[in-house]
Amino acid sequence: MPERMPARRPPPDLSALAQRPGGVPVRVLMVCMGNICRSPTAHGALQKMVLDAHVWQALEVDSAGTHGYHVGRPPDARAQRHAAARGYDLSHQRARQLVREDFAAFDLVLVMDAANEAAARALCPPHLRTRIHRLADFCAAHDAREVPDPYYGGEAGFERVLDLVEDACRGLLARLRLT
Repeated sequence: MPERMPARRPPPDLSALAQRPGGVPVRVLMVCMGNICRSPTAHGALQKMVLDAHVWQALEVDSAGTHGYHVGRPPDARAQRHAAARGYDLSHQRARQLVREDFAAFDLVLVMDAANEAAARALCPPHLRTRIHRLADFCAAHDAREVPDPYYGGEAGFERVLDLVEDACRGLLARLRLT
């Protein structure tokens, strides 16, 4: 019998962030394992959506990896190619590793999967763990618990990542009342 994936969690209540006084941007950090595929894709997609919606002053986005495998390197060429086909430029990004200070610096730390979540929670100071959520929890059109790692797969994996990331980023902006 196939293993069933647990039900998707409801998106977190972001009303406090959505009602911040003017001039204080919401800071979002996208996190995957190596910061070369999923998190830079999410970073690029959210950044473009914010620019296109003319709300760049209300939200800042960055990305990081739970592991330091690729620090200083640009996103994976396949991720860049697929993102570019949808209008997202990832070329300026460079991989960096998630650090403890990120949890105080960012309002939301959005992880791609259960392993990223476990690694982030282990590093995060206990009083800031409420800032950690899965990006897929913001999906509206897709019933997903995770954004799967496309690194060892084929081209379809990068397209799937983009489908989920775009859906989740639109959902996040709606929850923050920025669209």
